[in-house]
Amino acid sequence: MSATTEPATTEPGITSPSITQAHLLDRWEHQPNPETAEQWLVRAEEVADILAVDAVERDRANVPPHAEVRLLKSAGLVTVLGPKAFGGAELPWHIANRIVRIIARADGSIAQLLGYHYLWAWAARLVGTDAQIAAVEELYTANNFFFGGAVNPRDSDLVVTEKGEELVFNGAKSFATGGRVADLTVLEGILEGTDTHIFAIVPTDQPGIVFADDWDNLGQRLTESGSVRISDVRVDWSAAAGFVDRVYQPLVYNTLNVPALQAVFNNLYLGIAEGALRAAAAYTREYTRAWPYGGEGKHHGTDEFYVLEGYGELASKLWADAALIDRIDLEISEVLHAPREQLTERRRGEVAVQVAAGKLRIIEDGLDVATKIFELTGARASANSVGLDIYWRNLRTHSLHDPVPYKKHEVGRYVLLGEIPQPTWYS
Repeated sequence: MSATTEPATTEPGITSPSITQAHLLDRWEHQPNPETAEQWLVRAEEVADILAVDAVERDRANVPPHAEVRLLKSAGLVTVLGPKAFGGAELPWHIANRIVRIIARADGSIAQLLGYHYLWAWAARLVGTDAQIAAVEELYTANNFFFGGAVNPRDSDLVVTEKGEELVFNGAKSFATGGRVADLTVLEGILEGTDTHIFAIVPTDQPGIVFADDWDNLGQRLTESGSVRISDVRVDWSAAAGFVDRVYQPLVYNTLNVPALQAVFNNLYLGIAEGALRAAAAYTREYTRAWPYGGEGKHHGTDEFYVLEGYGELASKLWADAALIDRIDLEISEVLHAPREQLTERRRGEVAVQVAAGKLRIIEDGLDVATKIFELTGARASANSVGLDIYWRNLRTHSLHDPVPYKKHEVGRYVLLGEIPQPTWYS
């Protein structure tokens, strides 16, 4: 499951002055990496502060986020899950998810890229052999490589054919998050003539991987999530994740990829919603005016009863969601860091149900926040120059990955019948 490549993100690209200025990108060059989880969270806040300055302008420009990924690399956030022996931080998953949340408050697109990177960086642990895990973690950690993935399950699978000691991937995917800013790409396909799925990590920069540059959606515009064509991409059989002598070695732990990724989504959505509430509150404090016909002589929007009530309601929802998601993150983090052989189907299912519960809550509450902030900020806040729409656009776009009613169904079957969801690409 190993791959070698030159970094694909050495060119900063052209985005905006605040991101591409060298003194911002290289501000940590002569600083030691943080040593504690709390210090890493502070580092994430520093990165978020930089991204927040012009998130709306960069979103509208819709330029590949080379500089943004360079910023993540420079800050050390790319390797926080990697082994300390190779320069990583070996942070637990619940801290990595908190980092995603912090970045999402400032820029949902870049938080999505980072969250997917964390999942794909863990892919070797999810499905690989011990030797593959060691090789991949050294590769990406020592080289500060960034992951993307072409594993959209709603598309037809890539076709994998055997050519002697090699496997050859061919096909196309309509979504491939990470695209051109990734150094490494995770591929998944079905071995021709079988129903056997094969994962492999390959260098992104090669002739057989061609991105169409056709991602132009309502939100999450800087995630490089457009389509990709895979043509004759070759890997050694030894790089097929989890295979020994060309036979797959299954574990229940292999199926944690979906709950782990959906837990990342929970933090992405929560961060976007928190960012929306924070931006709206700042606008209200400075600009929102009292309604002149209220009859009580109010002078500022912050005097209005309905404004105070509205912020109280929205904040209460997000505080409750954060408490739920924090608890879920601790639970899934414990499972992800435990010995792989110990995970049972029941335990896996219980974790998946908790993640689903968190997801359905933060999607509904987050969209409520991103919509109602306009009622609390006033008509002038709908101006494009204010940019409050970015939060709703980002959350609405990404939260369409799978229908929320199916999440409610999973939770309901568990509560009423004690049934756990069967592992699928979405549960």
